[in-house]
Amino acid sequence: MNDRFAPLEQVIADRLAVGDAGSSYVAKLAAAGLPKVSQKVGEEAVETVIAALNESDSALVGEAADLLFHLTLLLQLRGLGLDDVAAELARRHGISGLAEKAARGGGPETE
Repeated sequence: MNDRFAPLEQVIADRLAVGDAGSSYVAKLAAAGLPKVSQKVGEEAVETVIAALNESDSALVGEAADLLFHLTLLLQLRGLGLDDVAAELARRHGISGLAEKAARGGGPETE
């Protein structure tokens, strides 16, 4: 994965390994379980959309950072990482978005 995100993944991995929910937000959220972490990803996604439509660029960047943080945690809890996402994006590179979506069983009408 891009070295820019490696520190984020490492911090999350370290805090998950220690697992001290009393002193780590990551550990506390992970201890609440995958449904809670998934909920947080959804909340951050909505906040990102709201910021994109109604707030400043800096607010949007802040919400996007929160979204990436929570998504990275979710991926790690599933045994995945940003490298897996990068590999999927690389696999899709050069394929029409419409063709890729159709291959997954979705079409333009599902957007």
